[in-house]
Amino acid sequence: MTQSSAAQSIPSSADLADNPLMDLSGLARFDAIRPEHITPAVTALLERAEATVAALEADHVADAPATWENVVETLDAGIEGLSRAWGVVGHLNSVADTPELRAAYGENLPRVTEFWAGLGQNQALYERYKKLAAGKEFGHQTPARKKLIENELRGFRLGGAELAEARKPRFAEIQEQQATQSKAFSDHVLDATNNYALIVRDEAELAGIPDDVRQAAREAAAKAGEGTDERPAWKFTLHFPSYFPVLQYADHRPLREAMYKAHVTRASELGPQYGQGKSEWDNTAIMLDLLRLRREEAQLLDYANYGEVSLVPKMADTPEQVQQFLAELAERARPYAERDLSELRAYAAAELGLAELEPWDIAYASEKLRQARYAFSENEVKQYFPEPKVLAGLFKVIETLFPVRIRPDEAPAWHPDVRFFRVESAEGTLLAQFYLDLYAREGKRGGAWMDDARTRYRRPGGALQTPIAYLVCNFTPPSGGKPSLFTHDEVITLFHECGHGLHHMLTQMEDLGVSGINGVEWDAVELPSQFMENFCWEWAVLEQMTAHIDTGEPLPRALYDKMVAAKNFQGGLMTLRQVVLAATDMHLHTDYDPDGGQSVLELSRAVNDRMHVMPQPEVSRWINTFSHIFAGGYSAGYYSYKWAEVLSADAYAAFEDAATEDTLRPEVGARFLQEILQMGGSRPAIESFRAFRGRDPSIDALLRHSGMAEPAAS
Repeated sequence: MTQSSAAQSIPSSADLADNPLMDLSGLARFDAIRPEHITPAVTALLERAEATVAALEADHVADAPATWENVVETLDAGIEGLSRAWGVVGHLNSVADTPELRAAYGENLPRVTEFWAGLGQNQALYERYKKLAAGKEFGHQTPARKKLIENELRGFRLGGAELAEARKPRFAEIQEQQATQSKAFSDHVLDATNNYALIVRDEAELAGIPDDVRQAAREAAAKAGEGTDERPAWKFTLHFPSYFPVLQYADHRPLREAMYKAHVTRASELGPQYGQGKSEWDNTAIMLDLLRLRREEAQLLDYANYGEVSLVPKMADTPEQVQQFLAELAERARPYAERDLSELRAYAAAELGLAELEPWDIAYASEKLRQARYAFSENEVKQYFPEPKVLAGLFKVIETLFPVRIRPDEAPAWHPDVRFFRVESAEGTLLAQFYLDLYAREGKRGGAWMDDARTRYRRPGGALQTPIAYLVCNFTPPSGGKPSLFTHDEVITLFHECGHGLHHMLTQMEDLGVSGINGVEWDAVELPSQFMENFCWEWAVLEQMTAHIDTGEPLPRALYDKMVAAKNFQGGLMTLRQVVLAATDMHLHTDYDPDGGQSVLELSRAVNDRMHVMPQPEVSRWINTFSHIFAGGYSAGYYSYKWAEVLSADAYAAFEDAATEDTLRPEVGARFLQEILQMGGSRPAIESFRAFRGRDPSIDALLRHSGMAEPAAS
């Protein structure tokens, strides 16, 4: 038993009888889970998991034969309950934050982290897996099970199993401290975002802002007790559906400036100055702490830097290879970005009277230029994407490509807005289920993501556990009695996360370690998600998934043609932005010294100056909210988005090659399902790609899709 869990009294069976976190028989009982349930459940499930580990340690001491059943299946059965229950708690911490839940989560996070860290460096378990890999039975295992065992051995090495015993306690401390600091980073971003509100009382300042955004802001103000029917007020926040339309459409420049500065200074030393409240939400010190901890972890494992550690289970071989990939992409994109910026500055000066283009003018001027060049606005397009029609269209795409059906289902949820669906085979067999949580709200962290609620798994007794996914976005909720309207970018986001969900839900693997996205290299895990985005640009898809909110008419073909013409608008600038994010991440985790004289902010500026054509604004502290690398799984891995985009664009090209009237080709979808989605992590991603495409990936499709296949026009 670990020291931290020993400090907790073990709950009695009677205490746990009604604890919903202990009920793993079916769907999570989100309507019944309370913060006070967390500690007793975690304590009991830790006890159960530790008893399993102790039994396996005893087998090692007794030199018992190592078999799949008494090593892998025994361990999976003993720890899956803890993994699933803690996953529910972590999910609630992300989507339904309250002070009580945050406190319970924070209290138990070190205990759970300590267990997983101890598991990763458990020498006896490591020896059991090595014995399993060296035994005669290994040669008769399926390729998936061989891959799983090899992954586990690699995980033990990266988890510190080969460290000298004197070093293991410090390695475990590092894991706990990283978990605690990452949580604090995320909490600070959420608190800074939630704390800010800008109340507008003069309607003239709202000129240019779309009606539905105004309506949502007025309803938010009323809910906050601001304004009256005679003298209304409008409340704007830093949640994306509220914040970004102001930057994009507001004619009132001071309003754009106020919102911009509040947004880019979140969780920094400047946050209080721009209306976000407490100075203790500054993430500057946390970033340095995390970088020091990761550097020390790498040194303990005898790697030169954390970037090398991060790449061990990925497709890319070295940090240098990644930096070269990013440099080549930046070189290809730079002339397009220079043209984009030059055109934007000229247009802003000539047409908008903005002689000096400030950071809070970029989105506004870009939208005006888009409208002038292509004769449409994003808000015009948005009117054709009401939520019910979009969801129906998304499901139809999936059902056309793959032999599945998506149907409404019922389950307890954490918020009334959450919906639940089931995925069935063509014959009606249940394959998977998923929760859909679409709207932004307080207590929910920003962004969009897919996470696994339950993984496909053939239990030792023979029962098949079907997978369940969380699909989470932060879109504008319905207002004024009308359904939510999605921007085309939000439609793309929804397709993206659903691609992740399909990867998790349509797997045919039945061993936990390689089922769904488990075992998939991190720089390949974005392949299915980015692949799905492409269908958002197909006329055959958009024609069926659009209906004007007032008239019900589908998207006009003329407007669609304009959208396609504008698809790569400012593509050079957007590519360089992603390159800067990825290169900053890799530099921070390879050649940056957190104890040197350069701050994290200064490093981010230096990378931007070298690789971007647009200066990083002096006020910007965007790095302080870079949750992907400081509170997510993308540390020294943010390059994965562009790396996997090469794979996804090339994969989609197979559908383009087979297209007659459209790219919705079920025969190609069947191969994608079989060779990519169903295989999970049972073989290297490059082998799955070759099995689908018949060759290695090429960057040509990505450059073509991005409008960078030809030299930039002068």
